[in-house]
Amino acid sequence: MSVLLYRLGRFAYGKPWYVIGGWLAVLAAVVLLLVANPVKLSNEVRIDGTPSQKVIDDLATSLPEASGGQGMLLFTAPEGTRIDDEKARSALLAAVDAVYRHDHVIDVRKALAQEAAKGENSPLLRAQAAVARAAGAPSSDKVPVPLQQDGRPVPGVVVSADGATALMQFQFDAQTFELPAGTIDSVIDAATRQAAAGGLDVLPSAAMMEIPDIVGVGEVVGVAVAALVLLITLGSVVAAGLPLVIALTGVTVGVGGAFTLSTVFEIHSLAAVLALMLGLAVGIDYALFIVNRERRLILDQGMGPHEATARALGTAGSAVFFAGSTVIIALAGLLVIGITLLSTMALVAAGTIAIAVLLALTLLPALLGLVKDRVCPAHTRRREQERTRGAERTRAVRWGTFLVRHRYAALAASILIPAILAVPAAGMKLGLPSGASYNTDTGQRRSYDLVSDAYGPGYNGPLLIAVGSTTDGRALSPETLAAVTSDLRGVEGATSVSLAGMSRTGTTAVLSLIPGSGPNDDATKDLATALRDKSAQIRTAHGATIGIAGFTTLAIDVSDRLADVLPLYVATVLGLSLVLLLLVFRSLMVPVTATLGFLLSIAATFGITTAVFQWGWLQGLIGLDATAPVVSLLPIIITGVLYGLAMDYQMFLVTSIREAHVHGATAVDATVTGFARAASVVLAAATIMVSVFAGFVFNAQPMIKQAGFALAAGILIDAFLIRMTFIPATMALAGERAWWIPARLNRLLPDLDVEGDKLAQKVPPPRPTPARQAQTTG
Repeated sequence: MSVLLYRLGRFAYGKPWYVIGGWLAVLAAVVLLLVANPVKLSNEVRIDGTPSQKVIDDLATSLPEASGGQGMLLFTAPEGTRIDDEKARSALLAAVDAVYRHDHVIDVRKALAQEAAKGENSPLLRAQAAVARAAGAPSSDKVPVPLQQDGRPVPGVVVSADGATALMQFQFDAQTFELPAGTIDSVIDAATRQAAAGGLDVLPSAAMMEIPDIVGVGEVVGVAVAALVLLITLGSVVAAGLPLVIALTGVTVGVGGAFTLSTVFEIHSLAAVLALMLGLAVGIDYALFIVNRERRLILDQGMGPHEATARALGTAGSAVFFAGSTVIIALAGLLVIGITLLSTMALVAAGTIAIAVLLALTLLPALLGLVKDRVCPAHTRRREQERTRGAERTRAVRWGTFLVRHRYAALAASILIPAILAVPAAGMKLGLPSGASYNTDTGQRRSYDLVSDAYGPGYNGPLLIAVGSTTDGRALSPETLAAVTSDLRGVEGATSVSLAGMSRTGTTAVLSLIPGSGPNDDATKDLATALRDKSAQIRTAHGATIGIAGFTTLAIDVSDRLADVLPLYVATVLGLSLVLLLLVFRSLMVPVTATLGFLLSIAATFGITTAVFQWGWLQGLIGLDATAPVVSLLPIIITGVLYGLAMDYQMFLVTSIREAHVHGATAVDATVTGFARAASVVLAAATIMVSVFAGFVFNAQPMIKQAGFALAAGILIDAFLIRMTFIPATMALAGERAWWIPARLNRLLPDLDVEGDKLAQKVPPPRPTPARQAQTTG
């Protein structure tokens, strides 16, 4: 591997425009495809094979008008007035009319008018009357009343008991992510223009959101901090700029390439954000490791930039290759779960990582071939050499020596601190983002709170009950629907039941059940479970089937499904990665301690994430003032991503230690020497990665906010407490046993030569010329 990469580095450096031209062609192709195929992202959390998803899919066939995305607008009257005052009421009716007339909104008024014309012969009206009689009066004291126009109720619009607000619920003709760009904003704008005449404010629900911005101010600041760290670490604008070029090119090709396929494959917005986060972070880090190694070869060994680049690729490039492989393996492990949403995330992110590795091994040496001596100019060599060999190297040596000398205390601290931080994880609750997950100054949160206060928390997450006949082709009778409604209304926690729709054949009906609690509350989950448990009894007693869908049941199904597959996923990833680490380090202890350290860091990460987002601790530090459950998808995504990234630092740090040991140092001395060589660059790389991930904490979308925080916290814990404390302490404690491997197994394993021994044997390092030596020594 080292010899192959050495030759690749020499070629790319010597003929840079061949490589640069190839990547420019790839970039041009991606841009052209993006222009030809507009990006189409999804916000849908779809988990195939779950009960709630099956209900939604069945409705898409039997009752298509009920399967589109749901819209909800809250109209509020000025303080001291009522929404049913003449002026406000006229503006409200105009706003409702504007919404229903929109191209992509289903106008239920037309269907109801047709049914009304049938009179007593209308199956829908008979069913509505039967369900209303069986449902009785709502148990809540916040009973809304329908908005009236010409003596008839306006479909989908209810006025709160205090008359201060009106709630409009309607259906789009497709899922929200399938609507043309700008559709949701257009609907809100149409309602807002008409409502303004009556002084009404319009607040959309959390479901009424376009795809969130992938890049915002926070993300830009994160990259800017990374650039500053690069400049401080490398001491040269040219050298610091190269990793940024590699990272930006990588995400353009990787994420842009995924976008070109978004018209063929459904790509969730979180998949794009995850790929962007990882592509930026690892792209910068991988290039940093190689550039830093090239500069050290120039400064410490007096090599020319061409030879230094080739050898940096043969040594640090090998570590980059295997580090990238661990991240890709961790992401690819998500494929064994069999959830399309996670599989898409894994493929997009893994593809972006693979491109970052390819760029670091091909485009980076080509760019170094263009800048040549400017990556380490003569006038800065003396200053760089003194800085690296002086205080900075001394600090690293001192810390490494301290860890070796106080190995028991260091080991205890690196175990105890993550263990304490992990305690809140025992109370972690999983759910999906709702309006309550947004900050209090956002429209989504204001809408959520006002709906809860005026109508009851259950209106923010009604349960959808699909009722079908047990006999194919037989219509549901009003009596059957009334009996089913009565049974559902009797379940503890249900406040009201109403008919939301019925198929033309009458074989399928949809009931809307309003819980007495919020969508993420335990009481609502208990209600959903009780309703599902009652399905067998309803089937036997009334000859009808029921299926429950909605926000809460989807969250339950997602959590249950992920809980079932998480052990398989963890076992798959750990198994594959242990094999890879065994091949790289030729040691039994190193892979085991690396994995144990990861388990500490992931437990601490979940603990901190729970404390901040669920318990509300220290939220002011990240500009958050909302408590919410941990996103159901987060644990499995963070486990895979963080494992891969943790093994990156394991690879770079322990490779340096092993290199010192292979070259003759004792195990303890090699720990100090290898740590001193790698500490500064690992420190810089971790700081960069934390900065990039932390930039996403300020994204408005709760799911992205939590993912950015968890990854930033996880890297902070893993890099500093585990890789730079726990690992050196355990290796110093083990001594020579850290590198023990059964002789028979050692003979069976292929020699990957990550340290570059074969390279040094086949292509001995050149001696520096007198001129070069004079330059490096000042």
